[in-house]
Amino acid sequence: MSEAEDRSVNVTDGDLVKPMLVLSGPIILSMLLQVGYNLADTFWVGRLGEDAVTALGLAWPLVFLTISFAGGFTVAGTVLVAQHKGAGNDARIDHVAGQTIAFVSVLAVAFSAVGYLLVPQLLGLVGATPGSEVHRLAVDYTRTIFLGVVFMFGFFIFQALLRGWGDTKTPLYLMAFGVAINVVLDPLLILGFQDNVLFGALGLRGLEATLLDLTGFTGMGVQGAAAATVISRALGATLGFAWLFSGAVGIHLSLDDLILRRETVERIVRIGAPASVEQSTRALGITVLTALVAVVGADAAMGKDAVVGGFTIANRITSLVFLPALGFARGTETVVGQNLGSDQADRAKRAVRAGVLIIAVVLVGVSVVAMTFADSIVGVFISGEGAADVTAIGVDYLVVVGPTFAFLGAFQILQGGFRGSGSTTLAMGFGIASLWVFRIPAAYYFSQLAGMGPTGVWWGIAFSNVASVVVAAVWFLRGTWTENVVEEEHATPAD
Repeated sequence: MSEAEDRSVNVTDGDLVKPMLVLSGPIILSMLLQVGYNLADTFWVGRLGEDAVTALGLAWPLVFLTISFAGGFTVAGTVLVAQHKGAGNDARIDHVAGQTIAFVSVLAVAFSAVGYLLVPQLLGLVGATPGSEVHRLAVDYTRTIFLGVVFMFGFFIFQALLRGWGDTKTPLYLMAFGVAINVVLDPLLILGFQDNVLFGALGLRGLEATLLDLTGFTGMGVQGAAAATVISRALGATLGFAWLFSGAVGIHLSLDDLILRRETVERIVRIGAPASVEQSTRALGITVLTALVAVVGADAAMGKDAVVGGFTIANRITSLVFLPALGFARGTETVVGQNLGSDQADRAKRAVRAGVLIIAVVLVGVSVVAMTFADSIVGVFISGEGAADVTAIGVDYLVVVGPTFAFLGAFQILQGGFRGSGSTTLAMGFGIASLWVFRIPAAYYFSQLAGMGPTGVWWGIAFSNVASVVVAAVWFLRGTWTENVVEEEHATPAD
């Protein structure tokens, strides 16, 4: 690949903050576009009413659990590619990239099959009443997503490998393409060509009637949101892999790189398994939290569906905060990985400190906006019967949790520093503690034992955001996490 075609950012020499921002900026934009996927689904599904939104909220934790388990292994791809590039081991980069793709793809296929079969039972565990309309809608949505998990993972792997290389612009372009496809498909597949609010807003009722006569398509409902996501991800993954095999993005794969080799797979598992456990236990924690919200909601005056629906929408809005912070943390992983690979531990530490300061300042401003305009923000995503109750729950969540957004962001940056060094076991420990030591017990105490109801769950979330960053910061200041650099032989793997 020629010099002019290399989009990677140099983060190991010269100024640190500017290239870190240049690297992280596209990741943050990609994360915001990821939210675009989620919010578009929530917006159009919200046109179907409370049952549909509740079904989406109950389905998502299960999907997230599966994605998180296999997705954690993509962290290994980022760390290995980043540290090899920092150390100048160019011959190893293609190999570890191909091995990551092959291994994670195998995991994705397995979880897709298992998840599809167990969906009805698993949804019952998170609060969906078997036989109810909400349960039926959630099953349709989740099973469709599981059928396309392999395609979804193809895109996530592409992002992870390019991040390690230092190119975050190409994944941004691909994400924008996917979001555009999803935004077009969502209203069409969800609502079809009968009383579609999109056609009404555009003054195209005549065209809508013609299309209905030609196709008879009246929409897939909630399942249409899943179908739109799968189709757009499949197109993105296909383009991403074409670029990887052509060498157009710096990494140049061959079919031989996809043949799994025990030594490399063991390294991927050693680095990726803790990240996978962290992400999957986080997803499981979110599932348990959703179940707790459903239990608490059953005793609330507004009812379970309203409480779960409000929690779902507030969670999607909070992802506007969490995902950009996570995006900046992903950029921190690359900066730390490449600098430790080039034996610059002090520079790696400075990168983490700068990231914490930047994200904290930004999220203080976001908190003010979220709390000030909470009612208007939540109201955008729900209409029809029960909308007022759902909105009230979402507003209550944002008012309680909003002031802790800066702590949530700082914790993600610290975690990114730990992962970039290869200290994924350490990051796993803090990630598990955040949910299972601080969040869920506190949420249960405030909501059940202290009798605060749904608001108690929100206070448990706020408490965990603060407690987690305090504990992680103490460990960061010890400095021992930089000792856990991944060591690799420099030889190219044998055929």
